[in-house]
Amino acid sequence: MTEIDFSEIGTYQRYKLMASLIVPRPIALITTLGEDGTVNAAPFSMFNMLGEDPPIVMVSINRLQDGALKDTAANVLRTGEFVVHLTDEAMCAQMDACGATLPPHQSELEHAGLRALPSRTVKPPRIAEAPVAFECVLYEKLETPSRYIFIGRVQWLAARDGLVDTEQWRVRLQDYHPVGRFGASFYLNASGRFTLDKTQAATTPIDEM
Repeated sequence: MTEIDFSEIGTYQRYKLMASLIVPRPIALITTLGEDGTVNAAPFSMFNMLGEDPPIVMVSINRLQDGALKDTAANVLRTGEFVVHLTDEAMCAQMDACGATLPPHQSELEHAGLRALPSRTVKPPRIAEAPVAFECVLYEKLETPSRYIFIGRVQWLAARDGLVDTEQWRVRLQDYHPVGRFGASFYLNASGRFTLDKTQAATTPIDEM
């Protein structure tokens, strides 16, 4: 058994170990508005749901090497609004392109070839190609020496036509193909989904459920 005392290793080593072992992680492609109205879009994999009452999600955004804030963090702190999109296989390359380092006045949406749609409850727009968009307002924030951790309260959900059954409140999982972050530069798709038989521990393709 390899045992590592986290107090004896540096920040970089802790990040590499945690980010490569706590996987897969969902990817939040977040849109915000810059001071000049530019639509900023950036992907973050330190993201997840925290609860349903209130409906809250969390995203952790690292500081830059000089301690400056990334555009997304600065925009959330200034406006208190952001939209979280989940990425699927069809738009994975465009999501990755949104991770490019661009000047604040240049929109990552234009760079990646994505289209903006008006949101219903917040000023930052939604991404037309995304299968899921959660419109959020800032609920709470935490600050560490290396990161800002934003907890957003979900106000509105927009999902691709046919993805959500609003009579039974179920997601048609057979039509949902999200992409997750694995270690280093690796991503994971959802094509290998399975369920466990509680009595026989056998696997069954999710499309057969």
